[in-house]
Amino acid sequence: MPNISSVSEFLLLAFADTRELQLLHFALFLGIYLAALLGNGLILSAVACDHRLHTPMYFFLLNLALLDVGCISTTLPKAMANALWDTRAISYQGCAAQVFLFVFLIASEFYVLTIMAYDRYVAICQPLHYRSLLGSRACVQMAAAAWGSGFLYSVLHTANTFSLPLCQGNVLDQFFCEIPHILRLSCSDAYLREVLSLVFSVFLGFGCFVFIVVSYVQIFRAVLRMPSEQGQHKAFSMCLPHLAVVSLMFSTGMFAYLKPPSVFSPSVDLVVAFLYSVVPPALNPLIYGMRNKDLKYGVRRLLLYMLLKHQ
Repeated sequence: MPNISSVSEFLLLAFADTRELQLLHFALFLGIYLAALLGNGLILSAVACDHRLHTPMYFFLLNLALLDVGCISTTLPKAMANALWDTRAISYQGCAAQVFLFVFLIASEFYVLTIMAYDRYVAICQPLHYRSLLGSRACVQMAAAAWGSGFLYSVLHTANTFSLPLCQGNVLDQFFCEIPHILRLSCSDAYLREVLSLVFSVFLGFGCFVFIVVSYVQIFRAVLRMPSEQGQHKAFSMCLPHLAVVSLMFSTGMFAYLKPPSVFSPSVDLVVAFLYSVVPPALNPLIYGMRNKDLKYGVRRLLLYMLLKHQ
């Protein structure tokens, strides 16, 4: 019965058996990846270069874009490489690094989304206190707390997961190293420790989700009292996409990490993982960029500057 020291690599999910379908998956992932890099890169550049976007809302959006780039770069490049080179292997160290980075970035992103909900709540429900509650120092501290909490969370789960002995082979039915799939390979009751840690973490995430929902309930109540229909439309257009992204991430992530082992379907697991790990980083630039006039103006100015500079 092999233990953890004898596992030198894991085998990830093979998307297709034929070479044509493998190349099709590679092209699809490459298109999604490049779109995510382009969209988030434009947001990062516009917010960094345009001093009019140096406000708390765009500061947190910049953090979100950074996390999105890191999150999608942790999972898709390896999946693309495996599809292109017709392989399934990922080294033990590579798998551990992937788990650490992914958990760190996805947890930090959820905390940043929680802070963004608080930012919108203060802006709409307590506008007179906005500058005092969300000064530059407070924003930096909240962002640092989000990144730091994600880092500690990731250290805990990575250490717990990769300290387990494995005796159920090395095949992971997922396109990246996901903790629940690694736990299925364990042959020790010690895996219950990590399961309990995951349950606790999900309930912590549930607390953040409840905070976000309560914040938006207050926001929507304030918006409905606005006399201007234009103001109502602007507030709803800013808040509803944010709530949709948070709901998608939380519901699919909770299903992936809390579903009982008896509920196992590779196709369902694949779709769920894709929804919470790939879709938000790819769609966030569209959700936050295309519906924001100031950000669109900043991106246009940046593109125009780059065009004129190269003429």
